[in-house]
Amino acid sequence: MTAPFSPEEIASEGIKPDEYEEIVRRLGRHPNRAELGMFGVMWSEHCCYKNSRPLLKQFPTTGDRILVGPGENAGVVDFGDGLQLAFKIESHNHPSAVEPFQGAATGVGGILRDIFTMGARPIAALNALRFGDLSEPRTRRIFTGVVSGIAHYGNCFGVPTVAGEVYFDPAYAGNPLVNVMAIGLMETPEIVKSGASGIGNPVLYVGSTTGRDGMGGASFASAELSDESEADRPAVQVGDPFLEKSLMEACLEAFKTGAVVAAQDMGAAGITCSTSEMAAKGGVGIDLDLDKIPARETGMVPYEYLLSESQERMLFVAQAGREQELIAIFEKWGLHAVVAGTVIEEPMVRIRFQGAIAAEIPATALADDTPLYHHELMADLPDYVKTARQWSEAQLPDCAVEGLAGDRPQTWSAVLMTLLDSPTIASKRWVYRQYDHQVQNNTVLVPGGADAAVVRLRPQAGPLAAALVNTRRGVAATVDCNARYVYLDPYEGAKAAVAEAARNLSCVGAEPLAVTDNLNFGSPEKPIGYWQLAEACRGLAEGCREFGTPVTGGNVSLYNETLDSHGNPTPIYPTPVVGMVGMVEDVGRVCGQGWRAEGDIIYLLGLTLEQGDGAAEAVTLGASEYLAVVHNTVAGRPPRVDGALERAVQRVCRDGIRQGWVRSAHDSAEGGLAIALTECCISGQRGASVTFPLGQTQAIRWDRVLFGEGGARILVSVDPAMATAWEAYLAETLGDRWQRLGIVGAGTAPLTIDLVGGERLLLAEVAALHGVWSTAIERRLAD
Repeated sequence: MTAPFSPEEIASEGIKPDEYEEIVRRLGRHPNRAELGMFGVMWSEHCCYKNSRPLLKQFPTTGDRILVGPGENAGVVDFGDGLQLAFKIESHNHPSAVEPFQGAATGVGGILRDIFTMGARPIAALNALRFGDLSEPRTRRIFTGVVSGIAHYGNCFGVPTVAGEVYFDPAYAGNPLVNVMAIGLMETPEIVKSGASGIGNPVLYVGSTTGRDGMGGASFASAELSDESEADRPAVQVGDPFLEKSLMEACLEAFKTGAVVAAQDMGAAGITCSTSEMAAKGGVGIDLDLDKIPARETGMVPYEYLLSESQERMLFVAQAGREQELIAIFEKWGLHAVVAGTVIEEPMVRIRFQGAIAAEIPATALADDTPLYHHELMADLPDYVKTARQWSEAQLPDCAVEGLAGDRPQTWSAVLMTLLDSPTIASKRWVYRQYDHQVQNNTVLVPGGADAAVVRLRPQAGPLAAALVNTRRGVAATVDCNARYVYLDPYEGAKAAVAEAARNLSCVGAEPLAVTDNLNFGSPEKPIGYWQLAEACRGLAEGCREFGTPVTGGNVSLYNETLDSHGNPTPIYPTPVVGMVGMVEDVGRVCGQGWRAEGDIIYLLGLTLEQGDGAAEAVTLGASEYLAVVHNTVAGRPPRVDGALERAVQRVCRDGIRQGWVRSAHDSAEGGLAIALTECCISGQRGASVTFPLGQTQAIRWDRVLFGEGGARILVSVDPAMATAWEAYLAETLGDRWQRLGIVGAGTAPLTIDLVGGERLLLAEVAALHGVWSTAIERRLAD
């Protein structure tokens, strides 16, 4: 029988020729238009992970505190005292490239629904953003639109946006990354799952109406961006944060009745995804009548109903006989709630429309038994990596204590100013000042003041609200990834992302617990793209095992490539973002990154300056921000993660904070020690007098000493009265992996870095450093 669709029509749904043949084989017939669309979205990479699923199996996913792992709307961890935390990260990359404001806003809305679908009230949001060169008008338009969209949805909904990261690099010029993470505190007696059960139980559609917005968003998210992508604006959803706030309150109220058997957010692939996933997880079927679905537009056909990604919608399975009880709750909140279907024994997704069957597909064919592709890993390193690894520090201009030599000599103070003016390193105040980070009144450490956010765990409702009104427990959270590291060495770069996330949590005194990851990569169908993905997954898995942080779920976003007018693809840097949560036992015993008091002693934990100079793979200029910004070079190898040293340093930092010895803590990351010292000065509004125990006569690359990255390093400041006890503890726990560096100065003191012989490496007024660092982004936006 001849196919009722042309090859072009099949391809437009994201379905390959051999996949179409498999669909025909499974159905025993050709699909109709609606069914073809259903397979297109559910067999997209965005929904079924057909290229990445085999790689994800290596992630550790179990642990003593893991209550819900991968496979549900969000992971859930046990925080003790009856507190349970749901958290997850998702991407909205392609929609944000086409319609930055709504793309980012609905990304926030989607991740918040994932959280409250579990029965948790969202208490915090974070984001990890990547953009192109900020000097480009298109980048500025996307950047400002994305930030506005995130601020709009989060602020209106009433969730504090407490932390994040923003990188700027030409690699993201055509394809920005918008990853959003949310954390919620369980409010219901039981964790709400998504598997349908109970033959004859009613299926309820609740929330907003269904329209034509967001059509085929899942397929859109699984293809490269091109010059024609602007025409895909209909694939971008439109959100209403005020309606979602009502939806959350109605859902939490409904869950507490015990009448909800299962719940599923309608995100990617809308009704198609929610019906098929709920049915497949429960081993049952769902019979749904589209005529019952509240529509906001006239003349909609089954294909449009099934593929619409209109926002703020949910699907429930209710206990038979209690549907009116639930409907009344949603109507009280001004929301739609209708019985649209039934749970059936036959494991089929059966869709009715105008009295006829519009689609009938086995649930597992859409949600479980989907295509799976195993790609062959490259036997050799890609050429770009081989070329990058030929780079050495010998190719850099000569340097001396005074600064860089060569054709364009610069003092180290001038180099420091150049790095502070880089938008990636510079203050993100322009971004986070648009976010309400204090709503709900539980934010302990605010954006810009610490290496991670800390939020007090104070339930607003439920059985624990009264018992824990004065709780001291908190959650720390961070998102991290240095994509340049991953580009040059996917395995080590991904491990470094886990290590830095754990280090950031440790710098505020939190014990790292669990991870959610967002894998942003190019096409896995290209050998280099798959090699990057496979090696990064291997590194993430190893890193999570080393730090005891199981993966509870996450998101895979592939095909992040831009096609030019000739069809040539340019992929982004491989960017596996790590979202990590940690436990804070006492929110009164946390610390920020800024110096606290004049006279406090500054210590370096991790590889000392002497050790770092001799450890080329541990502290290096390869893959560094200094090399990229000052020398316009992306080459070398990133620093290698020493898991044992990282764990030891982080444990010591946490213990020092809990004991009250450590008054500030900040890790050394992009830009190395010089940038870390500067950020401590700026955040604390105090100078510092630092002495490096090195001599001028030594054959040293002073730029590596100042700006080299790696070494599991953390800067801490300690009250002099505590120094004896602190140093005894350091000697016992870290051996020789620490050193005293200097003293915190007064508010008017500069930052000075001297050598043991008195030679001066760097002198800079903190006000001048702050002036450049704090205005770098605003100045570029004003151009």
